[in-house]
Amino acid sequence: MYTLHIANKNYSSWSLRPWILLRQLGIAFHEQVHPFQADVQAQREHFLTFSPSAKVPVLQDGQTVVWDSLAIAEYLAEQHVGVWPGDRAARAWARAASCEMHSGFAHLRERCTMNCAVRARPQTVTPQLQADIERINTLFNQGLSRFGGPFLSGAAFTAVDAMYAPVMFRIQTYDLPMQGAAADYVSHMLALPGMQQWYAQALQERDIDQAHEQDVARYSDIIGDERQK
Repeated sequence: MYTLHIANKNYSSWSLRPWILLRQLGIAFHEQVHPFQADVQAQREHFLTFSPSAKVPVLQDGQTVVWDSLAIAEYLAEQHVGVWPGDRAARAWARAASCEMHSGFAHLRERCTMNCAVRARPQTVTPQLQADIERINTLFNQGLSRFGGPFLSGAAFTAVDAMYAPVMFRIQTYDLPMQGAAADYVSHMLALPGMQQWYAQALQERDIDQAHEQDVARYSDIIGDERQK
């Protein structure tokens, strides 16, 4: 059985991507959670015990170790049907959109960091952040229109939906505007059993990482907190 090493569910957007892919496709795996630490060097030393990059996520398959969420998706695609769409055009679009998420949206990442538990209002929507939000709307509506939905590349959940899964929680946390079919897609994604499970477990976590909490407060006003006290 695979072992997937992840960090806090409340904060770790990269961890969510392979986790939700495995969960939604019904691929069995063992989950190993490694909470973020205030001592950055101590965290690095611990993460290096299982991760060549000292980062999460990491997938272990026997003696094979795969790090980076997109690499994990490609590794799984070699062994499991359904990771990418069967249709060639849909698969090409899904891979391109996934790579764009993997390497882009820097302003969304910085100003709307993932924190599932809180509700926040951005203090300023910069032109760069607005451009990222508009691009997400365009991508979502394009995929849904072209391939028929309810997922981005067609009728089934695939890796491209997993790559954008953390954006769903960002949209929920910061109440980012979605237009047209994109709004329905976000609601559909947030209602998935795997997303509901991740969210519920994120709210139950007791490991509060102040650096991640401060990332939210740096650019937004916190107006609510859903964590179980």
